[in-house]
Amino acid sequence: MNNSMILPLILPVFAGVFLIFLRSFINVQRWVSFLVMVINSGISIYLLNRIQTEGILRLDLGGWAPPYGITFVADSFAMLLVLTTSIVTSICLLYAFYSIGRKREKMFFYPFVNFMVAGVNGSFLTGDLFNLFVCFEVMLLASYILLTLGSEKFQLKEALKYLTINVISSWFFLVAIAYLYGTVGTLNFAHLSVRIAEAGQTPILTVISILFLLVFSLKAGLLLYQWLPGSYSAPPTAVAALFGALLTKVGIYALFRFFTLIFYHEPAITHTLIGIMAAFTLIGGSIGAIAFNDVRQVVSYNVVISVGFVLVGLAVCTTVALQGSIYYLIHDMIVKALLFLIAGTMIMLTGTARIESERMSGLIRNYPFLGWLFFIVMLSLAGIPPFSGFIGKLLIGQGTVDSGAFILLALGFISSLFVLYSMLRIFMNCFWGETILSEDEEIPLKKRLIIPCALLAGMTAGLGLGTETIASYVMDAANTLMNPAVYNEAVLNN
Repeated sequence: MNNSMILPLILPVFAGVFLIFLRSFINVQRWVSFLVMVINSGISIYLLNRIQTEGILRLDLGGWAPPYGITFVADSFAMLLVLTTSIVTSICLLYAFYSIGRKREKMFFYPFVNFMVAGVNGSFLTGDLFNLFVCFEVMLLASYILLTLGSEKFQLKEALKYLTINVISSWFFLVAIAYLYGTVGTLNFAHLSVRIAEAGQTPILTVISILFLLVFSLKAGLLLYQWLPGSYSAPPTAVAALFGALLTKVGIYALFRFFTLIFYHEPAITHTLIGIMAAFTLIGGSIGAIAFNDVRQVVSYNVVISVGFVLVGLAVCTTVALQGSIYYLIHDMIVKALLFLIAGTMIMLTGTARIESERMSGLIRNYPFLGWLFFIVMLSLAGIPPFSGFIGKLLIGQGTVDSGAFILLALGFISSLFVLYSMLRIFMNCFWGETILSEDEEIPLKKRLIIPCALLAGMTAGLGLGTETIASYVMDAANTLMNPAVYNEAVLNN
């Protein structure tokens, strides 16, 4: 039975609804949310192993076979992201237990985290375009609430920009769906792939594909990323970590799914545009990462750089490059969550976000473990072995060399130097300088806050050293992306 594949979507929805009625029972809200994420992680591992033995899994709600009913599809690519989402969210929840504050916890923080995760997982698992739109909106509606929890002026200002850009992109999304349905007559991913392959990707379909490229680029922060640094700097630390780890990844996933399964017939147009947008994103993100003196802004621009780097793999679109993008996507979800948690902890300890502030100096003397955790993040982001960023960058680099995309190769690895420089700047100014904090002024760093950071640091080291443990899943995911017939046969074969 494939009913278990919908549980990563359904469990957070049920938990979110249930917890709304338990507003005053904070401990219950905490541990129910954490337990749901742990269960989702176990289900994801189970489904990943089933996919390896049985192939792509499909669930038809109500017994309606594709392309007529609501279909959910679990392949290795989707399940790897669902698994990473569940693990990262559970660790961020551990951090939130002791940092978010009871005031925000009573304002339905945990229900909306569950709703956001439901939207993220639903986006990864859905097999049709309209339900992708629905899941996107569920995720975004929850993120609007989480961004404004506390109702501080800075939060409301950034929320207005975030809301505006996403409302506009959602409108374009609906327009693109309408045009595609009017042209092809179906919204099921596999059925769309088959029909477009049979009829050919006509000029009108290529224009529609560019409209979808615009929509998902807005969601992912590809080129049109101006909304992202402020929006990811405004919320509390645990929320910012979830945003940095999850939200842009849904847009990236949609780009990979659409431009390997549906609109892959005119790569000279679509994939060239993706490559150009990835190049400008790498340039803009690199400039932003070294231009600002606010640790939150620097961290946010590193999210932008990672979006551009992952999309280099899609622009090149070879099996090796796609493997690299999948590795790097998993790595980035882990490391960006860790980076936001460490940055938020630094601000909490010093009371400032300015890198060159006297209070933000010499932290490694007062908080050595936090300092070395940041050092691990720096190495992993820069792609230095044996941490998790290395294998993804290596494979994407190999893919660009094989395809002759040397400009993207150069920009990708120059951006890595900018990442390293931006992180070294924080490390040297904030951790390695002279401390002015006396023992009386030093704020104790609670183990309950450092443990989630240590867990994520362990994951980036473990993923780097144990690359072979997920190699078969990543290769299967890349092969499915490169061979649309595998996905189509699994979904449409009744």
